[in-house]
Amino acid sequence: MEIEIAPAREDDLEPIVALYNHYVQHSSATFEVAPVTVDERRGWFADHASGGRHRLLVARERGSAVVGWATTSPFRPRAAYATTVESSVYCHPGHVGRGVGSALYAALFRAIAEEDIERIVAGIALPNPASTALHGRFGFRPVGVFTRVGRKFGRYWDVAWYERPRHLGEDDGAPAHRAERAARAPATGPPRRGGPSPGPRAPIG
Repeated sequence: MEIEIAPAREDDLEPIVALYNHYVQHSSATFEVAPVTVDERRGWFADHASGGRHRLLVARERGSAVVGWATTSPFRPRAAYATTVESSVYCHPGHVGRGVGSALYAALFRAIAEEDIERIVAGIALPNPASTALHGRFGFRPVGVFTRVGRKFGRYWDVAWYERPRHLGEDDGAPAHRAERAARAPATGPPRRGGPSPGPRAPIG
C-alpha cells in the first residue's frame, strides 16, 4: 500500500468526520458518545489548519481516499498549558496494522519539531495494547492511570496517560528515533502484527 501524508485540505473534512464517527459509534478510542457533523467540526478544522503547535495531517491512499489522520491539539485551555499538546491518531478500520498510524505520527512530530512545545501527551482508554505499543515506539512513557473516568457502552473505562518531550535525546526513547525514520517511507507490503491502534486517545471535555 502506498500512502501520502500531507496537511489536511478543506475537502478532507467530510471523510475525516466520517472516520471519526466510526470510532464514536464503535470504539472507546474517543469518549464522544454521539456522532458529530461536518458543520460542528469546521471550527476545529480551522484551528488545526494554519500551522503552529496544532496540526492536522491526513494519510491518503494513492493521493485520493483518506485512510487516516493525526493531530496535535491543545491539552488544556489555560495559557500556561500552551507548550503542551495532546496527540491523536485514527486509522480507517480496513487499514489498521499497515503502518498508517506510524507514518502519520512520524510526519506529525517532524512537522512540529521547531514549534514552541515542551511536552506531547496522549490518553489511551484501556485496554488497548496496540496503541500502547505504538506510543512506546515513539518514545511516550506512562505517567499514570485515571480509573473509571469515562462511561461509554454501558461500562466505565480507565484512561492511561503518556508523555514525551518534543525532541527525544540519545537516552530518551531511542527506539522512537528508529520508528520515526522507518515511517518516513510510504507504507508498503502486507499488514504487520501488532500494528498501530485505530485511535489511541480518549479525549477529555
